[in-house]
Amino acid sequence: MHTTPATLQTLLDDVQNGHRLTIPEAIELFKTRDKTAFLIAYTADIMREKITGNTITWVKNQNINCSNICVNHCGFCGFSCTKSDLQAYELTPEDVAKKAEDAKNRGVTEICTVSGLHPDYTLDSYLSIYKTIRDHAPGVHIHASNPMEVAYAARKSNCSTREVLEKFKDAGVGTLCGTAAEILVDSVRKTICPEKIPTDEWIRIIKESHEIGLRSTATIMHGHCESVEDQVTHLSILRDIQDETRGFTEFVPLSFIHPGTPLYQKGLARPGATGRQDMLMIAVSRLFLDNFKNIQVSWVKLGLKMVQIGLMSGANDIGGTLYEESISSSAGAKSGEYLDPSEMNYIAEDLGRKLVQRRTDYTPI
Repeated sequence: MHTTPATLQTLLDDVQNGHRLTIPEAIELFKTRDKTAFLIAYTADIMREKITGNTITWVKNQNINCSNICVNHCGFCGFSCTKSDLQAYELTPEDVAKKAEDAKNRGVTEICTVSGLHPDYTLDSYLSIYKTIRDHAPGVHIHASNPMEVAYAARKSNCSTREVLEKFKDAGVGTLCGTAAEILVDSVRKTICPEKIPTDEWIRIIKESHEIGLRSTATIMHGHCESVEDQVTHLSILRDIQDETRGFTEFVPLSFIHPGTPLYQKGLARPGATGRQDMLMIAVSRLFLDNFKNIQVSWVKLGLKMVQIGLMSGANDIGGTLYEESISSSAGAKSGEYLDPSEMNYIAEDLGRKLVQRRTDYTPI
């Protein structure tokens, strides 16, 4: 199928009138290379306005990077290391408690734990971290773990992934991170993260999480060695899960940060997504993921100027303050570790839109 400007406009009109994009149609939209890409972004932003109005939301959150020691060796990661590496670290319970107290004192409403798969961690290790956060930052939402960590905790403690999720929930975890998804195509995963769980297991654990009332984010990491067809396969999987569970709170495209990663250094990946590709990932996702209300742009991955383009291309959320960010910066990101709400407001006002602080579940504060 070759899309001319006229047929593209017809398709976009149909989407606005309720047509659900097919996989081949989404692939064609992603392959748009000329000025008509702006038609796609324009239509996506019309859809965004219909669905979420003219607000731009943000959350006051803080990452706690528990350890960079990891048993996996993902090609896209510049953060993880082994115990013997000079830059290796592991937070003590006292360290976690101090960071949680700092977050509480800052008025943070969400703490997100980020960690490597530490060789000594078991289910009890994760539960201890969550209990420490809950004890020292009572009332703060804990956004933690991901399907890979759930599978790892289950394997290390000889229990089912559902048991792990239930214990996480009982320990205070409020939502699950929808990371470790990368690209949900096993042929790509074998290149970029061969030690991670396969696609089917990621899907099963996410569905289990949603079934027990633990909602999650959804992500994609794009711009490395995947094809457009792989991207749409991934989005189709997320759309199918959302049709079934309605358990995703938001979709977050994560643009591959390349300089410090083994994958790029070995010549196995391209140098990240281009501006056109970043814009279309946000826009086509808004049109294709018709059962998602919220699409977030990552200032850590994109930088503030590209974030603003994303907010004009279908996205409605700018993410969070973070305060501490090590994963992307280790891979070579240059956007910093903290975003001041005044900078968010500068971007929002420039677009003629209102900035609204939210909780993790997107209820306004």
